[in-house]
Amino acid sequence: MSSIKVTQIKSANRAKANQKESLRSLGLKRIGDSVVKEDRPEFRGMANTVRHLVTVEEVD
Repeated sequence: MSSIKVTQIKSANRAKANQKESLRSLGLKRIGDSVVKEDRPEFRGMANTVRHLVTVEEVD
Protein backbone atom coordinates (compact mmCIF):
# COMPACT_ATOMS: atom_id res chain seq x y z
CA MET A 1 0.00 0.00 0.00
CA SER A 2 1.28 3.47 -0.78
CA SER A 3 1.98 6.11 1.82
CA ILE A 4 1.88 9.88 2.07
CA LYS A 5 4.39 12.17 3.71
CA VAL A 6 2.83 15.18 5.42
CA THR A 7 5.08 18.10 6.41
CA GLN A 8 3.95 21.15 8.36
CA ILE A 9 5.16 24.34 6.67
CA LYS A 10 3.16 27.03 8.47
CA SER A 11 2.21 27.82 12.04
CA ALA A 12 -1.15 26.82 13.50
CA ASN A 13 -1.35 29.86 15.79
CA ARG A 14 -4.32 31.46 14.02
CA ALA A 15 -5.88 28.20 12.84
CA LYS A 16 -9.36 27.11 13.87
CA ALA A 17 -9.78 24.51 16.60
CA ASN A 18 -10.66 21.69 14.19
CA GLN A 19 -7.55 22.44 12.13
CA LYS A 20 -5.33 22.31 15.22
CA GLU A 21 -6.92 18.99 16.15
CA SER A 22 -6.25 17.63 12.67
CA LEU A 23 -2.57 18.58 12.95
CA ARG A 24 -2.31 16.86 16.33
CA SER A 25 -4.09 13.77 15.01
CA LEU A 26 -1.61 13.60 12.16
CA GLY A 27 1.23 13.84 14.70
CA LEU A 28 2.49 17.29 13.70
CA LYS A 29 3.58 19.63 16.48
CA ARG A 30 5.77 22.32 14.95
CA ILE A 31 6.94 23.76 11.65
CA GLY A 32 9.22 21.33 9.84
CA ASP A 33 7.76 18.18 11.41
CA SER A 34 7.06 15.36 8.98
CA VAL A 35 5.11 12.13 9.32
CA VAL A 36 4.54 9.23 6.95
CA LYS A 37 1.03 7.80 7.04
CA GLU A 38 -0.82 5.17 5.03
CA ASP A 39 -2.69 6.60 2.06
CA ARG A 40 -6.17 6.20 3.54
CA PRO A 41 -9.23 8.46 3.27
CA GLU A 42 -9.02 9.40 6.96
CA PHE A 43 -5.49 10.77 6.65
CA ARG A 44 -6.21 12.39 3.28
CA GLY A 45 -9.20 14.16 4.84
CA MET A 46 -7.15 15.48 7.77
CA ALA A 47 -4.44 16.68 5.39
CA ASN A 48 -7.09 18.33 3.21
CA THR A 49 -8.49 20.18 6.25
CA VAL A 50 -5.10 21.81 6.85
CA ARG A 51 -3.91 21.95 3.23
CA HIS A 52 -2.83 25.59 3.65
CA LEU A 53 -0.53 24.60 6.55
CA VAL A 54 1.07 21.43 5.16
CA THR A 55 2.55 19.85 2.07
CA VAL A 56 1.62 16.32 1.03
CA GLU A 57 3.89 14.02 -0.99
CA GLU A 58 3.26 10.48 -2.13
CA VAL A 59 5.91 8.00 -0.95
CA ASP A 60 6.38 4.40 -2.04
